[in-house]
Amino acid sequence: MKRDAIAPFFATLHASNPLPVTELEYTSVFELLAAVLLSAQATDVSVNKATRRLFPVANTPPKILALGLERLEGHLKTIGLYRNKAKNLLQTCQILVDQHAGQVPRTREALQALPGVGRKTANVVLNSAYGEAVMAVDTHIFRVSNRTGLAPGKNVDEVEARLMKRVPPEYLVNAHHWLILHGRYVCQARQPLCGQCGVRQWCSFKDKTS
Repeated sequence: MKRDAIAPFFATLHASNPLPVTELEYTSVFELLAAVLLSAQATDVSVNKATRRLFPVANTPPKILALGLERLEGHLKTIGLYRNKAKNLLQTCQILVDQHAGQVPRTREALQALPGVGRKTANVVLNSAYGEAVMAVDTHIFRVSNRTGLAPGKNVDEVEARLMKRVPPEYLVNAHHWLILHGRYVCQARQPLCGQCGVRQWCSFKDKTS
């Protein structure tokens, strides 16, 4: 994708969805952290199904800890890898209580020190909860960035670095959400819906499709 195409590409995504948000359901920063931690290799739909049962019962670090591992696992059984995720969530809650007064930290370094929290999860929290202009590259963003030619890269780190350089500053805070939603519903993995794509004219992939 040529550099002069990037601004209209994002202007179009902005026009169709001025205030994009994550599809994970949450009402606090901790709920967001927990939901993102649980979403690894799982769909937002399955995570929301589980957290709708969990959060009314326990939605703070002390309450999660009070549940204990067995009861927490019971709430998470609909999510893939739920046993490991329950263990990580409990350990994360203990660290939040012991080291952060029960609050979710605002730095990537502190977030990534939590069990089960990698760079992508930390970036989601920094972006969605704290409004920082960071890029959480998941499978959708990786695919869209490579397929469209927006920010091609061999791995998520390369794609993230190129997106941070190429996305215009005025769109950077929301770019993460636009690209995820575009990849989830339009630029799909098996068969991109190019005929329904509002940004096709700037996409490098269009010449390869009928």
